[in-house]
Amino acid sequence: MQAIVHCDHIEVALATGPDIVAIDDALARIVGASQVLNGSAHVTAVGSTASLTTIEFEPGAVADLKAAITRLAPPDARYAHEEAWHDGNGHSHVQAALLGPSIVLPVRGGTIALGTWQQVVLINHDNRPRRRRVEVTVIGDSR
Repeated sequence: MQAIVHCDHIEVALATGPDIVAIDDALARIVGASQVLNGSAHVTAVGSTASLTTIEFEPGAVADLKAAITRLAPPDARYAHEEAWHDGNGHSHVQAALLGPSIVLPVRGGTIALGTWQQVVLINHDNRPRRRRVEVTVIGDSR
């Protein structure tokens, strides 16, 4: 076996936040192309108003997550960021920071090891639509 480091990215258009899109199919393609049999996929959303997590990607769970995110850092609260920049997205930065910009996923047998009802999702928290770049680094042993 040989050690492999495979780098790639995906780009995703998202609506005004919180908008949540499943990206596990795109990640699976990258992992498949990497030729890594066992290792890990390091996935990072580029930007300070985006985050990554996993969830059962069905309408009820997605609506619940959106509502929880909004309760954690409501858009109508006062944010010092807005006093400095006047861009109205102080809540977007706080929401994204609370969820985090990255996730590490196990690669086993050449595929991402996720639960039956577990999907990887990218979240835009910004107060405007954004095109998000997600950097992916797959590290592990070759086939």
